[in-house]
Amino acid sequence: MEHEVADAGDLTPRARRILEVASELFYDRGIHAVGVDTIAAESGVTKRTLYNNFGAKDVLVATYLKNRHSGWWRGLEERLAAAEPPRALTLFDVYAEDARTSKRGCAFLNAAAELPADHPAYAIIRYHKRSVEDRLGELIAEHEPLAAEPERLARHLFLLLEGAFAHHGIHGEGLLTEAREIARGLLT
Repeated sequence: MEHEVADAGDLTPRARRILEVASELFYDRGIHAVGVDTIAAESGVTKRTLYNNFGAKDVLVATYLKNRHSGWWRGLEERLAAAEPPRALTLFDVYAEDARTSKRGCAFLNAAAELPADHPAYAIIRYHKRSVEDRLGELIAEHEPLAAEPERLARHLFLLLEGAFAHHGIHGEGLLTEAREIARGLLT
């Protein structure tokens, strides 16, 4: 990859526009279903401009996921800063809010289902999911500093959280509420 995966703030206005359009298309239609011709046309640029800014579709996909993570993470940290203990439950609240506004579930799980493990964006998917699990571990340690096996509890809460989010479309929004209550029981 000759182009670096950039933060949206480091992009030119034209490149930001391409990223915004590509992000919406990748999420709404799927990564493989959207070609660079469509992205360029809907961005109002030529394919050459798209390639001059991102080098390849793989870089654009990685940039999409990196920036989705950054924006989501900022929102999470803002919520955590204002949260009451046990703050680990805040992740369930954030996921529940995401469930109400997301049309196609988790962008990272969707991308993981489409991309091979050696794709440049796959490392970003792993990073995002690992960051959520690690943050749960930090929040557990903050609330229960003497908790036995905090990493194991973090893994359990992470799997509970991810599973409830992945299945909320099938079982309804109540699944995330139920998962939060199970998590509360595990934390006390």
